[in-house]
Amino acid sequence: MLLDGEAWTAKVQGFKHEAWRLETLPVYRVPSEDGDIRDFLAGQRLDPENYSSEYTEDLRRIKAEGKSKGRVHIVRQPLTDYLRFEFMYYDVHARAGDEIRVLDVTDRANPLEGVKDFWLFDRSEVVLMNYAVDGTQISRELYDGDPAPYIEYQRIALAASVPFREYVDGGHRA
Repeated sequence: MLLDGEAWTAKVQGFKHEAWRLETLPVYRVPSEDGDIRDFLAGQRLDPENYSSEYTEDLRRIKAEGKSKGRVHIVRQPLTDYLRFEFMYYDVHARAGDEIRVLDVTDRANPLEGVKDFWLFDRSEVVLMNYAVDGTQISRELYDGDPAPYIEYQRIALAASVPFREYVDGGHRA
């Protein structure tokens, strides 16, 4: 079953304990971000200490309710312009409660080679995120099989990654 509009919003907002995502692409094409990316490449930056948005407020609410939202992004150096832009937002989102981790596979084998982007909700529901080669989203698809392989992918991703701040502070350029 494909998830769009209200069905997708209900899924993202309706989790009870945990929403977790695996991100595997070096670029995501999101037309609404085009202007922000241009501004970023022109040198504009967010102030992570003072930035607030509906998304960061939602992250704070989720954390206050005892829920968690997290992700692991698989990357390879050098980071694409898109990833450097995304890392600027990761900094803000991590401060607001998003549990962001980075799995750098520049100098090692990717332990999740071939695994595509997905969301895992409450360790029981999986939404497959389908993208074109250029990073344009094609669809979101509710997976109707056993979530066990995706729970294992999450375990591997968490074990092989480091927290976002540790990754950036470790000398990797953001």
